Amino acid sequence: MLDKRSDQLSATPTPSYRLPGAIGFNEFIVLMAALTAIVAFSIDIILPALADIGAGYNLEDDNDRQLVIVAFTVSFGVSQLIFGPLADRFGRKRLMIGSLVFYACASFAASFAPSFEFLLATRVCQAIGASGVRITTSAIIRDCFEGRDMARVMSYIFTTFMVVPIFAPALGQGIILMAEWHWIFTFLGIGSLLLCVWTYLKIGETLAPENRRSLAIGSIAGAAVEIATNRIAAGYSLASTLFFGALFSMIVSVQQIFDDIYGLGNFFAVAFAGMAVGMAIASFMNARLVRSIGMRRMSHGAMVSFVSVSFIMFVLALIGTPPFAVMFVLLAVAMMSFGLVAGNFNSIAMQPLGHIAGTATSLIGTLTFTGGAVLGGLVGQAFDGTVFPIASAFFGFGLGSLLLVLITERGRLFTVENG
Repeated sequence: MLDKRSDQLSATPTPSYRLPGAIGFNEFIVLMAALTAIVAFSIDIILPALADIGAGYNLEDDNDRQLVIVAFTVSFGVSQLIFGPLADRFGRKRLMIGSLVFYACASFAASFAPSFEFLLATRVCQAIGASGVRITTSAIIRDCFEGRDMARVMSYIFTTFMVVPIFAPALGQGIILMAEWHWIFTFLGIGSLLLCVWTYLKIGETLAPENRRSLAIGSIAGAAVEIATNRIAAGYSLASTLFFGALFSMIVSVQQIFDDIYGLGNFFAVAFAGMAVGMAIASFMNARLVRSIGMRRMSHGAMVSFVSVSFIMFVLALIGTPPFAVMFVLLAVAMMSFGLVAGNFNSIAMQPLGHIAGTATSLIGTLTFTGGAVLGGLVGQAFDGTVFPIASAFFGFGLGSLLLVLITERGRLFTVENG
């Protein structure tokens, strides 16, 4: 019964939502997923190249090569503050097209970076373009869907976000083997231009003229106050921040953990892909089941799972370095749990904010992504040749998120929301 219903929903749009331009439901999902995947590609395809980048620029401290990731993630988070209000004032489509072109230019510039500092500057510019794409994509989805329908669509899109790490590192490794790491950025620039053409041809404007908001500081500040004073929006946004802190802790540290501690070498991409498979499966399961089970039941159960697995990892790290097989399984289960949390937490936080979707997306995105990136960067810089920093971060961030949700829900977990 559930499968039949889901298939019907995915085959044709229902009157509960509207799609922009000359595009069907399935193509809309694929395009939105591809646009969202720019962020994941910008991070994951670079991971196999970090050692080569460090060697190419003669970096003395191996932890400095993490800045290629941190510069992007932090800049991405902060720049969302700009694009949310712009999307609510001028609309979604023009801003998305401009962001894609800017991202492409930054990518081509990165492929010719003469110094490490120049490369970091282009990564900041890439992040600015990617943040514009991310904000407008989320705002378009919120314009067209709400409630569990939005959670379902976001889960399908987040599945793509999770699938990217399965093959992006391998793709980056392949580019390095055939040419050199600079060509990774050329690949990203070409991909961005192709998405720009697709978007221009297929996506229409989704922001109605009567819903456009002023760029006045008071309007933006008012939206920020509304989010901060809304118990659900604020509580789930803070909890998401801690979960993203755990995610970025792994992304920043995983290359050194797998190579320096466990000596995987060229098998790094395979191991990373193995963990990403679990995250993708979890997100897809969420898309299939969230309408019948509910966002809170799915995400709360996954949150408890994350905390439990992280506690085991933390205890083992106190004793010593766990065998690779044990550490891999624990990380994979924790990341699979994350796949059931992220999309639902964001949808729950956005549920009361439909009238300020663009600004709310940017403010919440800035908090969760920038906060998570900073926390992850701190954990990465604490890398000391052991798994203790990552294990501590997972358990601490997971426990903190659980406490925040308990406070937000007034001590009740697994409740069923309406819609």
